[in-house]
Amino acid sequence: MSHFQRALLVLSCGGACAATLHAQAFTSTPAQIPATGSLTENVDFGDIDHDGDWDAVIADGGDTTQDQNRVYVNLGGLQAGTVGFFQDQTATRMPVFNTDGRDIEFVDLDDDGDLDLYTSNTSQLLNQTNRWWINNGAAQGGTLGFWSDDTAARWVGLAGAGSSLPASAVLGGGGFIDWSCDCDFGDLDNDGDMDLAHGTYGGAFGGNVPTRLFLNNGTGFYTEFNPSGFQLSVTNIANGNPGLWCEGTQSANTTDATGTNCDIASSALDLDLIDADGDLDLDLLHGARQEAPRYFRNRLTETGSLAFRDVTGTALPAGYWSGGDNYEQEQGDMDNDNDWDLYGLNWPGLSDAVFNNTSTTGTITYGSMQTLASSANDDNEGDFLDYDNDGDLDLIVAAFQSTNRLYQNTYSGGAPGSFATTLISQASSGMTSSRALDVDVADVDNDGDSDAMTAEDGGQNELLYINNTTANDTFAPRVVNLETIGNGSATSGWHVVRVHVNDNSSYYTQWYNPTWLEITVDGIKLPDTRMQSSQGQVFRARIPKNLTGAITYKVRSTDEHANTTTSSTKNYTSTGTPGGTSYGTSTNGPAGAPTLRLLSLPLIDQPLYLVGENVPAGTAGFIAFSIQQASPALNLGSGLLSNLGFPLLAVLQRSADSAGKAVVAVTPPAGFAGLALNAEYISLAGTAGNAFACSRGLAFAIP
Repeated sequence: MSHFQRALLVLSCGGACAATLHAQAFTSTPAQIPATGSLTENVDFGDIDHDGDWDAVIADGGDTTQDQNRVYVNLGGLQAGTVGFFQDQTATRMPVFNTDGRDIEFVDLDDDGDLDLYTSNTSQLLNQTNRWWINNGAAQGGTLGFWSDDTAARWVGLAGAGSSLPASAVLGGGGFIDWSCDCDFGDLDNDGDMDLAHGTYGGAFGGNVPTRLFLNNGTGFYTEFNPSGFQLSVTNIANGNPGLWCEGTQSANTTDATGTNCDIASSALDLDLIDADGDLDLDLLHGARQEAPRYFRNRLTETGSLAFRDVTGTALPAGYWSGGDNYEQEQGDMDNDNDWDLYGLNWPGLSDAVFNNTSTTGTITYGSMQTLASSANDDNEGDFLDYDNDGDLDLIVAAFQSTNRLYQNTYSGGAPGSFATTLISQASSGMTSSRALDVDVADVDNDGDSDAMTAEDGGQNELLYINNTTANDTFAPRVVNLETIGNGSATSGWHVVRVHVNDNSSYYTQWYNPTWLEITVDGIKLPDTRMQSSQGQVFRARIPKNLTGAITYKVRSTDEHANTTTSSTKNYTSTGTPGGTSYGTSTNGPAGAPTLRLLSLPLIDQPLYLVGENVPAGTAGFIAFSIQQASPALNLGSGLLSNLGFPLLAVLQRSADSAGKAVVAVTPPAGFAGLALNAEYISLAGTAGNAFACSRGLAFAIP
């Protein structure tokens, strides 16, 4: 039905037929997705070719076979087809590996701006490892959206000094034997790169092989984080062994929350990294198939170094687990109070439940458990989305032996934790019976709402559910909990700034929200700094410590549907004198002679900010640098007067902003130490028939 026909129907029957217009929230559209007939465990969305639409990767394998993972390319954008229709391009884009694939994750592991892949595999049938697949674009100099296997190189020091792995577990081609179903990435140590939480369920679902953490060295090479220094002699960890990455000694199913004991080994089928307690570091929710799921609090902010404590005994309420097959859990802000609540699939028995986040800074607690109607089924995965575009998170559940379900969030304020969810009937939801093992959501057809794709087991084809709602997402992200910087003296180094970004969307699409740090120095706006997702709800950027003056900063985030919001503004004072001596001669523009000055201390490997001023807003211009001064100034005609000697080191173009300020940033490399530099601002707006106006020269030294 066209938009015009819909409008006529509404006019003819008014509100009485509103339910008819939205009879089905989703429609299953097999024609838009390849038919593979495989045993699929997982789906993940990402824009692999940077063309503005969501592509998908599929983890295949299952319990009885080895299979090839797949990539489904969205045919919009660069493919010049219809957005929302997918084509299987595995044969040309992916390495050829048949694995018992359980999970596949997009991650920019080498920080070069493109999406690499990490695949989780299980040794249930054949001994095998998880694999690293590197995107050939960007740093690799190849074609964007095509991957090569780099597993042998990316694991560092396995079974060596500091590793907990026994030598018998390490494979000759790189990696180690394991039973992995889910792994998650996040910046665990707040150093700006993606670290790895490597989950395992153990052989035969034994739940006695430890989950491990691996830290990224900044360029995508991973070393185990094992502060205990303990190395296992066999695959399993025993009670009384050190907790490897967690405080205390291993004690299965412990409820101790003091740091004396921990349990890092259970049949984990799902891991989640979010900031649960609001202190801006990433905590770990550790699922389990047949044991009680566990929570680990990251104590980085508290102690200054990466450390985890098992706080399961105090974090989760009585009765949260009662023996179900716990395949999965998700976290999201269900009541829009800017902390992330919890959904546990099959946690209390076979029922699904939601829990309210009642944490305070440095303490993780959840309460107000509510079981969901009609959830006592063999469910496998759930995902948050705002399917009806009313600003809150709804829930879609992938069922293995029943009907996929849709729950509408009808919370309307009031007591925290009083979540109100309504099960949408099968006829109204458009969900079908299936063998679903996973569901992921994204706006695959770019029409302003969230669609869904399910991974299907048993040789069935994946299913794509297109959202039929006519409302568009008009809700901007909520940007809160911006990190504070105290007053101090300008020096070398960086202030790390983190913030929470919450949105009415899945967290793994929210990670790609363009999010910017806006900084001013004495009222002069610096170029915006792109913030990086640390995963969870945390974004991160750095402010150079060498800025001098009154500093303000705030964060701006825009979601995929162009809804934008800005955080509150924070400020601090950075004392210091940037120096610089003016010399030579200037020429006038419409507002008189331009000026040039430093906004930061000139230091090696630190951004050096210079501002050209006293020019009309929007006027084009540039700042030039040289080692030599011109004495006297070189008159090049048309008002172009050079106080710099030749050759020039650099010429940086910059137009004046709305306040008539033109700011550039350069970073002096190590080889510039001890040099005296000269700079000049040249504006393309002269007077008296001249095309140019020039500042005096500015001389400054690099210590």
